[in-house]
Amino acid sequence: MATDTQGEIVNKVKQSDKLITIDLQKYFDETPRTELDLKQFLFKGMILKEQEFRDSLEEHDWSQYDGQYVGVFCSTDAIISKWAYMLVGQHLAGHAKDIFKGQKEDMLFELYRRNLEGLDWSAYEDKFVILKGCSSKEKPVPESVYLHATQKLVPYVKKLMYGEACSNVPVYRD
Repeated sequence: MATDTQGEIVNKVKQSDKLITIDLQKYFDETPRTELDLKQFLFKGMILKEQEFRDSLEEHDWSQYDGQYVGVFCSTDAIISKWAYMLVGQHLAGHAKDIFKGQKEDMLFELYRRNLEGLDWSAYEDKFVILKGCSSKEKPVPESVYLHATQKLVPYVKKLMYGEACSNVPVYRD
């Protein structure tokens, strides 16, 4: 902080047109996310028997996934054929907003990635950029999203930092 000629406190960080803070939480998708573990459809939680698998899928209440993002995974070491994922996808198609292979963390990264793809990263050309470091539990930003944003920013920025304007960690400098 500095003072101007009238003794007023001036925040030079806020006045700088080259310093930009990107809050990745702004790109969080609020749509509910849930996971579907294929283990529940397997014989003894480990063996994929086609007819039993198909029957258990038919009996499952798919409406519980209405309007949600669904991550499909298997928590056991069972060998799951690709067609099994396709069958699950066919059942979810009329209910889920979108379907992902993986768990919530995988979905979270993919949703952020989709939202960040729409950015014009060249707008940060020759700028000093801070990726805001704090995220809330309600809008978590996984490490993979910071990696993705860094990859997109490095070709353009003059300097990339992590944290807050008053306390940051330098990451990259051109």
